[in-house]
Amino acid sequence: MSKILKVRNVNDYSRYLGCKEQHPLVSVIDYTEVSPVRHSLNDYGVYGIFFHDEAEIDLAYGCGKYDYKKGTVICVAPGQIGGKEDNGEEVMLTGWALLFHPDLLHGFPLERRIKEYSFFDYRINEALHMTDEEHDILASLMRQIREELGKNPDELQNAILVGYIELALNFCQRFYNRQFVTRKIENSDILVCFDRLLRDYFEDKLQQTLGLPTVQYCADKLCMSPNYFGDVIKKTTGDAASNHIRQFVIQLAKNGLAAGETVSQVSDRLGFEYPQHFSRMFKKQEGVTPSEYCQRVRS
Repeated sequence: MSKILKVRNVNDYSRYLGCKEQHPLVSVIDYTEVSPVRHSLNDYGVYGIFFHDEAEIDLAYGCGKYDYKKGTVICVAPGQIGGKEDNGEEVMLTGWALLFHPDLLHGFPLERRIKEYSFFDYRINEALHMTDEEHDILASLMRQIREELGKNPDELQNAILVGYIELALNFCQRFYNRQFVTRKIENSDILVCFDRLLRDYFEDKLQQTLGLPTVQYCADKLCMSPNYFGDVIKKTTGDAASNHIRQFVIQLAKNGLAAGETVSQVSDRLGFEYPQHFSRMFKKQEGVTPSEYCQRVRS
């Protein structure tokens, strides 16, 4: 049976590493001060940002493995499991960890906005690879947060901590946006695979049993998390993956209507449960009903 460290609050992890408690809801760890450390497979009840300066660690995350190298940032959210099971081995690490409890965000706009940072739901093999400059920015923020944690608490401390955390998350988002841009060739390959997947889906008539293809289905087939897949498609095309699917379906529908199929036949062939659902999607995408489109094509 796996030995899992339950990180229900930030200090569960701090205590495991031998760190003193800094704050009930926030912890910043400088790994140089606690190394060597034993591995731990963690069940998180908190948010965490982890990055190491020098590391070659084979980590587990969900069902996969990942080589955790220099300049890699891993972000975790409550409900996720990650790390490496304690096997008695100790490893020397340099780098940082920031953990914060969801309760810290109560009453702050970040409590609502944190769900917009889609990288918390990326798989570990979709982790952020930082440049040296990006690494230094995050490391500097870790030092500033830790300095604030060392001060006597007052009525503004939590607001300042949340501000620092939001700044760190915004930098991570900027770094990811840069990564998507610098990997344009790789991302365009994903788009080609996406279109091929949609073509095969309808050629194999999967819509007859599975219904219309979903973002989740496509992401799974392309071995990505839905959030990462959606972000890649959005950055590559400027449009949401779900809308890309709808446009693909509507183009198939237009081909069928132009070839003389009835609205009902097209709806049934493309896997819509009811013709009304098809007509509603068609009008939303094209601004006209399928029948009006047929009249235009044939006039």
